[in-house]
Amino acid sequence: MNITFVGYQLQFTTPKTRRARRVVALDERTLVVLKRHRKAQIEERLRFQTPDQGHNLVFRKWDGEPIHPDAFSKAFNKRVAATEVPRIRFHDLRHTHATLLLQAGTNPKVVFERLGHSTVSITLDTYSHVIPSLQEDAAKRASELVFAEFG
Repeated sequence: MNITFVGYQLQFTTPKTRRARRVVALDERTLVVLKRHRKAQIEERLRFQTPDQGHNLVFRKWDGEPIHPDAFSKAFNKRVAATEVPRIRFHDLRHTHATLLLQAGTNPKVVFERLGHSTVSITLDTYSHVIPSLQEDAAKRASELVFAEFG
């Protein structure tokens, strides 16, 4: 399900492509944080006696309704400004995620699947600035494998 706003009117829509609807693996720490967040949402809803809106959103307003993307971006920008991290847009977190994974040696096919790109070549073209360091690392690993026998 996608949430889009036409003006300020909420619309739930079906994802445009088959790849847009996918399962993305999460690590145990992230799952703990998300479960804690979900528990707090339920407690908040019960405390304020707000009905369940049925949207089952991870990030939402106090009453369960979706947060408008502009408001979400403003809140994100405010939080970034309060820290010492470089200023980035919320969408840039997606690029940061992909870049860090590629720099850590994650197989580009795995990154492509996580991002939901239509082809792995789109991922490789988009993140080609990361590839030179991967090429150097691959050359070093190959050398270590070949020359390991020669001491």
